[in-house]
Amino acid sequence: MSQSDYVKKLKTILSAYTDNFGFCSFESVKDFLINCRALSRIPQNAQGIITVLFPYFLGEEKYKNTNISRYACVADYHSVALRMLNELCNALRNEWQDEKFEPFVDNSPIPEVYAAALSSLGRIGKNGLLINEKYGTWVFIGEIATTLRLENSAQVQYCENCGACQSVCPTGAIKNGRVDKSVCLSDITQRKAELSDEQCAMIKQSGCAWGCDICQLVCPHNNDVKTTEIDDFILSFSPLADAENLENKAYGWRGKGVIQRNIKLLEE
Repeated sequence: MSQSDYVKKLKTILSAYTDNFGFCSFESVKDFLINCRALSRIPQNAQGIITVLFPYFLGEEKYKNTNISRYACVADYHSVALRMLNELCNALRNEWQDEKFEPFVDNSPIPEVYAAALSSLGRIGKNGLLINEKYGTWVFIGEIATTLRLENSAQVQYCENCGACQSVCPTGAIKNGRVDKSVCLSDITQRKAELSDEQCAMIKQSGCAWGCDICQLVCPHNNDVKTTEIDDFILSFSPLADAENLENKAYGWRGKGVIQRNIKLLEE
């Protein structure tokens, strides 16, 4: 089977599950792989990356009384996206039994935003996030590393550099097209270590017990974006942080203490 034939078949199989996918070559990302525990799961002789987006925006009216980052208002995306990627992998393995397909979500060795940009799924924002044409920055990204040979769908493109995200960042974490995670407010809300008075004050002012959406809220590409059609996200919406119920929460991995501390800061 020629490459054009199996790519056509690949698109047909993927389209039965999602419209939000693209391809890039493994060669284009291999020099930027992240040294994490999952690195060993990349198939030997990997040649392609299938990139899949999982939009989670539910409509602006939903978030009027939230005290948590929007991505954490829905079911834990790690489990939702991984389940969907496993379904895709099973379908692909049935078609190509001699090829390898390995899914990754979040804690991935693959530079996901870069891979998504190469897969024609959006451009890279100054805040380091992917900007998708339909869903803005409100997307999770997953990947399937495969031994199928795939080519890049696009060249990497960046946002217009309007500077809105940089100007509103409360900690000045966005600088020269890079994000300094050591001072990012989202990272601060996730720390187990004792916070400084200044950091506690920033959490109080943000009104967010987990994460930070400030840079996304001002992004012009997030105006009038499409809402998600993923039922797991639609049906699981919860606007408030809950330190007593961590099951299926994106912040559950951090444990009760951190989210409980942040909730108390907002109540002071």
